[in-house]
Amino acid sequence: MKAPIIVVLIVAALMIGRGALYVTNEAEQVIVTQFGKPVGGVSSPGLHVKLPFVQKVTRFDKRILKWDGDPNQIPTKDKRFIWVDTTARWRIVDPLVFYRTVATERGAQSRLDDIIDSVVRDAVSGRLLVELVRGSDYVAEDESQERFEVEGVEVPVEDLVGREEILADLLEKARASTPEYGIELLDVQIKRINYVEQVRTRVYERMINERKKVAAEYRSEGEGEKAEVLGKMGRELKEISSKAYRKTLEIRGAADAQAAAIYADAYNQDKDFYAFLRTLESYKKSIQKNGRMVISTDSDYYRYLKKAR
Repeated sequence: MKAPIIVVLIVAALMIGRGALYVTNEAEQVIVTQFGKPVGGVSSPGLHVKLPFVQKVTRFDKRILKWDGDPNQIPTKDKRFIWVDTTARWRIVDPLVFYRTVATERGAQSRLDDIIDSVVRDAVSGRLLVELVRGSDYVAEDESQERFEVEGVEVPVEDLVGREEILADLLEKARASTPEYGIELLDVQIKRINYVEQVRTRVYERMINERKKVAAEYRSEGEGEKAEVLGKMGRELKEISSKAYRKTLEIRGAADAQAAAIYADAYNQDKDFYAFLRTLESYKKSIQKNGRMVISTDSDYYRYLKKAR
């Protein structure tokens, strides 16, 4: 009988010991509750003791946590409707306050939704779109980018702030509301800014038209250069042809002069024979097949034919 009793006692002691001991690691912090009410907390890692079956351990993360909001459609100060996608980093610095106010990380995420979304909406609606996308060290490339018009009033670029100042102000305002929940807000960043679909379509159309305008300017410049090159080529071609034609005339003139000199020399050697030869050549060219020549018998052109009879 004693052996079973001892076994029961050992089992009961193990169960009580298991319920009384708990372990925390470096990434955890613990709130101990008794009948739902917090009675203590532990933030150091190691083995700890609690009342078995009466006290309960609720664990919270000590590491940096991430918050991602839903993209919101917000109008800027210059009436540009944009989608703003925001993210933040936070951590639990007072687990007791955290447990009493939001209880869980999901509850904290929901509360951050309200805080950060509200602050982001106020920040975006109170600033120009150019301020949300430009850096603090932005320098205008030309004078047309040094002034911006808002509701009919020109605003010089030196009066604008940059994205870094807006985010710093946004973080300061959002951080002011988180300590009451045991939360420290470490950072708030805008992940993405984009036009709403309707505006984005118009922006794309304007970009396409601008690119077409630039392309037309390039084509016009190209056509002008093409016409200039073709004109220059035409002038050079005419100049080359003119020089070649002049050279041809010079060669032909020299050849004709040389031929005339040869003919003259031959004529002077035997005038009768030369006259006879030239007349025969003339007959050959004048009298063709199936052709007739009608001349007077008294013509000097006919004298060699009369002698031949």
